[in-house]
Amino acid sequence: MDGSHKENGIRKRSTNACQRCRKQKIKCSGFQPCNTCHKRKLTCVFDDRDQKVLVTRGFIEDLQRRIALLERDENDLSSPHSYVEQERARPDDGGEEDRYSQNLEDADLTNPLSTGPSAFTTSMTGQTFYLGTSSNWSFARKILGMTHEHLYNSPLPTDTLLFEGSTYDLGWDGLRTTVYAEAPIVPTLDYSIYLINAVKFHAGQLYHLFDEGTFMGGLYAFYEDPQQQMATDGLWYIHYLAIVALGKALVVQRNRDTRPPGCEFFTRALQLLPDTTHLARDSTIATEILCCISLYLQALDHRNSAHNYIGQAMRIALAQGMHTDMPVLHLGEALVQRCRKIWWTIYVLDRQMTSLMGLPQSIQDSHIHPQLPSFPGSPQKVVALSMQIRMCQIIAEINSTVYGADGRLNRKFLLRTKAALASTTDLAGDLQRSFDLQLDKTTISGVSRMSAHLHLLYHQCIVLATRPLLLCFLKMRFQSADTCLETLNSSANVLRLLQVCIDSAQQQLNILSSLYEQSLLGEQLDLFTNAKLTPADSFLPFDLESTFVSSVVLLMAPAIDSALLESRRPWLHKSYLILDDMITRGNLIAQYRKNELEQMSALLYQLAPDRQPDDTGKGKELELSPPLPPAYRVPDLPGLGDGLTTAEIMAVAESIDTGDVDWVAHAVTENQIW
Repeated sequence: MDGSHKENGIRKRSTNACQRCRKQKIKCSGFQPCNTCHKRKLTCVFDDRDQKVLVTRGFIEDLQRRIALLERDENDLSSPHSYVEQERARPDDGGEEDRYSQNLEDADLTNPLSTGPSAFTTSMTGQTFYLGTSSNWSFARKILGMTHEHLYNSPLPTDTLLFEGSTYDLGWDGLRTTVYAEAPIVPTLDYSIYLINAVKFHAGQLYHLFDEGTFMGGLYAFYEDPQQQMATDGLWYIHYLAIVALGKALVVQRNRDTRPPGCEFFTRALQLLPDTTHLARDSTIATEILCCISLYLQALDHRNSAHNYIGQAMRIALAQGMHTDMPVLHLGEALVQRCRKIWWTIYVLDRQMTSLMGLPQSIQDSHIHPQLPSFPGSPQKVVALSMQIRMCQIIAEINSTVYGADGRLNRKFLLRTKAALASTTDLAGDLQRSFDLQLDKTTISGVSRMSAHLHLLYHQCIVLATRPLLLCFLKMRFQSADTCLETLNSSANVLRLLQVCIDSAQQQLNILSSLYEQSLLGEQLDLFTNAKLTPADSFLPFDLESTFVSSVVLLMAPAIDSALLESRRPWLHKSYLILDDMITRGNLIAQYRKNELEQMSALLYQLAPDRQPDDTGKGKELELSPPLPPAYRVPDLPGLGDGLTTAEIMAVAESIDTGDVDWVAHAVTENQIW
């Protein structure tokens, strides 16, 4: 055992082997951490369940109260109160824990992503964009900017970078004076049904975008007499245009044009969309339309517009009381069930889009109390929606605490990070039981799209909560590589937090790789054109977000310390493989994202400690990201099931103590991070 291990480890002999050694059936040193886990920089967990401990009666009574609360919460699944608010409402945990938490809260530590003056950037056109605190796009742009300035003492050129709304051309300038009188040529009834079913299959598993009964009734009426249907129910026609636009975007095989698929129907829907005063007259269909529009715009990287439309849907829904427990006896079962589906779709989209913009949440969870909708014959869908809501609540909590405005709330940054990890891992057991991915097993059905989406969201919560620490150490690395490494290696717990962030980034790429490999094996024929259909999920924006933010984390890690990630090359190849798959399907946003990753790779490579003196970023960029051959498979990556377990992540969170908070506060002060 080396000296550092003796110094950092607990010199307590254990009769048990740690969980990892026992699982692999190898000899364990019995130290905490053991020799094997220490050498591999892994979390070492012992099972001390047989060890006798002395606790107070009050401690046992507090545990009993917590169990009672948990049992009550499980019975309230049909009425999903805020998961985070329930955590806040739990009784005090005793004087000793109160003093412990107070010591943590008193530590003065801030998140560099949300302290100091607000950050802005300007495109080549002169338009200024706000860099939101929790935004993935802002995070990557800050890394690019600060690295370029560190290396070249000049601002980052923006002429080749992606800015919101600049990729696709909708063929309309947005002015009502340029609206054309003629309507677009609508597809045949059979093809319309096909596009509607595509939306139902690919997006309907996650979101409620239309009520099938009323919508399909309007569809048949429209094809019997289009003019009459448009005259009597104009909102239905707008809804129809938005749905077929989204459907066409989801099923298109290849798109080489700067005009996105389905935009002829989408722009017509926008042109016909009435003022809010008229929309509010039929709140149910109006909110469904606005959800369709916001999702389509988000996929085109019109993030600000998408956020505005989902915000409009939120306000209409609030005014109609959809956020309340609507009375079935007064309104009817059908309307109440539809409103519940609409509300939770708005809620999830609003939470996700607000976080991606890096902005404050528009409504507090304590003000929300509708029940979950029922899905007859699909009980799993109720569980999936409940878990999605819980993770969106955790994302909102992370945004408001870890990324608090001007550092006012996140002076308790490390404590909030610990709380966020605890909240996330609390639901991991339910996630694994109900939606086990089984990535390391060969199954006939493959990876479920819903399961993959929930697991990706779970790991996004972890990355969102922990990546500010990566930025802290990257800033230290800019100032002094030696000081950064010395500081990093002096706190085992903070080092483990970074490893948790890196592990979740790796797991996201593993999940996405499995999805796209599965999709390539599952091509189907378009019944109307006999052409091969490729996976439609490349149009939806959330897989791209996961790929991009994971790759940024895995590029940063070795630039800080090569020991954090043994090799970034295979992970970068895996990321490019996923992005190239999206690019071949005509996703222009994916091409820009890949370009930014290549630029970031070249810049951060120059910080690598083992880089040769004559290496240049531009020359090495080709070596780090060569073209991928068609049959390329990533070699020598950790097994898909080798990520950190829930127990290991929880152990890392629980290991954070007052000393760690003081240590980080001292480290960032000494290195003048802000």
